[in-house]
Amino acid sequence: MRFTTLASALVAMAIPAVQAGPLAYAICQTGCNALVVACYAGAGATFGTIAAPAAPAAIIACNSALGTCSAACAATALIAPTP
Repeated sequence: MRFTTLASALVAMAIPAVQAGPLAYAICQTGCNALVVACYAGAGATFGTIAAPAAPAAIIACNSALGTCSAACAATALIAPTP
């Protein structure tokens, strides 16, 4: 019986009790999207309308920045504890 209690305690310590922060992730992604919309507007385009491979360099830079921002959200906000 004692071994079962010890094993249960070890399993409980191995499983994290904190969940990821979906609300923090959503807020972070919203910020990224607001920035890319502003970036597109600064380049004279509308976000979501250019899909051509020959897109202007400014639009490609905006898309790259969005990818970097989204990756940063995933790396930071998803590990934040949810109260």
